[in-house]
Amino acid sequence: MKILTYNLNGVRSAINKGWLNWLQEQQPDMVCLQEIKANADQLDLSVFSDLGYESHWFSADKKGYSGVAILSKQKPLHVEYGCGNPLYDSEGRTLRVDFRDVSIMSLYAPSGTTGDMRQGFKFEWMEFFYDYSMKLKATHPNLIICGDFNICHRPIDIHNPVSNARSSGFLPEERAWMDKILTEGGYIDTFRQFNPSPHQYTWWSYRAGSRQKNLGWRIDYMLANEAMQSRLSSSKIIADAFHSDHCPVELTIDM
Repeated sequence: MKILTYNLNGVRSAINKGWLNWLQEQQPDMVCLQEIKANADQLDLSVFSDLGYESHWFSADKKGYSGVAILSKQKPLHVEYGCGNPLYDSEGRTLRVDFRDVSIMSLYAPSGTTGDMRQGFKFEWMEFFYDYSMKLKATHPNLIICGDFNICHRPIDIHNPVSNARSSGFLPEERAWMDKILTEGGYIDTFRQFNPSPHQYTWWSYRAGSRQKNLGWRIDYMLANEAMQSRLSSSKIIADAFHSDHCPVELTIDM
């Protein structure tokens, strides 16, 4: 199974940039999308069914904001819309599909870059989601969480760790949370399982030619719980996809 995660920064904008043609060329089995910025009724869903995908959408209450989706070539046994917490579900943060032997979640974590209030909201979400992910792992042992975590884990994941040491997304508290979910939590950073090299990023600012200079951040992850360890086959960042300020990450697993 070939799985992609991709923060599109607006699905309609990405479609206008040729994303559907690119998707047809890539032929993933599953696509987890974040920051879709659209409701299902604002889209012509036949463009996805024509490519062979069932599509599931969980949008934010606020129009044109946040939201997640999953495209799947296989019909899931169950679709879980949200995490059961109205505070986060109103922002369209999580969507999960369950199959016979694997569950896949699309996740869009809050950003704290707009100020102290949203950073506080992000810290509260981090505490909630850690506990939620632990409970979920107990009931869904073959779980992969795909999406934009809005956190760089280590200095290797950011182009300038010194100057960004106090930037939202690379704060000590955020990095410690990633440590916790990958150690005590028992989740695997699947990209780093196969790719230990630096200078591999998934997001670049639109400012100052950051992408051309590869001045980026790795904030998009595909975390698998430890029960999936033997089934992880390969992972890579697809940096030459230009439909967003993010790029996709690919994970292949054995079914």
